Amino acid sequence: MRPATSGTTQLEDCVLSIGHHFTETFHAEHREVRDLLLALIDAFRTGAAARVGKLVEALSAAVGPHFRYEEEAMYPGLRSVFGAHYVDKLLSDHDDTIRNIRELTELADLVAIDGLGELDENLAAWGIALVREILPHVGDCDGLSLMVETLPEDDVVHILATREVAREINADVLTWAGTLRARRV
Repeated sequence: MRPATSGTTQLEDCVLSIGHHFTETFHAEHREVRDLLLALIDAFRTGAAARVGKLVEALSAAVGPHFRYEEEAMYPGLRSVFGAHYVDKLLSDHDDTIRNIRELTELADLVAIDGLGELDENLAAWGIALVREILPHVGDCDGLSLMVETLPEDDVVHILATREVAREINADVLTWAGTLRARRV
């Protein structure tokens, strides 16, 4: 049985659990994206054309809600920590990722239209290069949870609430970027 605690200690436990919940959720999302990107590299290397299309779809679906809540709630909250210049860099990284996912989608569509059972070396190399350009942002972004932990509890609650809305709407990254995102690429 847990000893009785004061209201302040209970509040501290609550704040820690909100921060912990955010960090665990954030890490899990980045692991999912990392694993999809690594699976895409494998699919390109092995020439598994049908698998490429499915993985690109899954990547776009995973990244859409994630980018949305980062841009709508998390990045504005981190502006006071990092300043506008770094937050602009994070947004620029998102722009690049959206472009790369758009190109990966076009590559997957090209392979599907041509009815190719396997990817030729040039298409595979192009796909691997696009994926490798996305990978660094996944690692860099995951570290932002360290700074989110320093934000006021209300800010973290707002980020998590915005995440839930983004997940309910569930727009893949290309749909979100083309219709709901304020920043155009």
